[in-house]
Amino acid sequence: MHNADFIPSRDVDFLQWTNNFMNYLGSALTRLNFPEDKYQSLVLLQSDFEQQLTAAKTPATRTSLSVKAKNVARSVLEKELRQYIKAYLTYSVDITDVDRNGLGLPVHKTSRTPSPVAETYPDYEIDSRVIRRLTVHFFDSTNRSKAKPAGQHGAEIRWGIFDAPPTSIDALSHSVFDTRTPMTLSFDENQRGKVVYFCLCWENTRGEKGPWSEIISAVVP
Repeated sequence: MHNADFIPSRDVDFLQWTNNFMNYLGSALTRLNFPEDKYQSLVLLQSDFEQQLTAAKTPATRTSLSVKAKNVARSVLEKELRQYIKAYLTYSVDITDVDRNGLGLPVHKTSRTPSPVAETYPDYEIDSRVIRRLTVHFFDSTNRSKAKPAGQHGAEIRWGIFDAPPTSIDALSHSVFDTRTPMTLSFDENQRGKVVYFCLCWENTRGEKGPWSEIISAVVP
């Protein structure tokens, strides 16, 4: 079966699926606004496929021609099924999730799984080996993995240059958002030797932030 395909690949399973589909659909044609003539067309095609499948499976009648006829009958039936399902059922306002289950069709998700708010903060290290640059390597504090925690879009990095340690995260007026580690800040020559303070938090795909990390510092090389 193809990924995310609702029609079975094996002929026997396909026949069983069509039997279930046709039985349910036949009992709900009016309610689902499915055209009677289209339904009867499917009935004939399914009957032909079932006959051809029986002939292709029976040793006494199994030949290359009977197998080819079975394959053709299945191809025609499957094509019609997909066409009518798309035209009359997939986006119909009359079909419910109960109907979809009864017909053997996928149940569409109506809402996206919410991304969790992070319960941890990023751990990070500051690399100062290149002059006039500070590189922030951030990672999951639970396992030191570069992978972000589930549902997190990236990390907000707040920073500021001070003569003394800041007493509030809000004092860190500069903000950078990065979805992948590392993040590099570049400085002017006249800023070399100054102390830069950093604080990080995870942010999910809805922009909701987790807790902030400890404030740490590094000297511009």
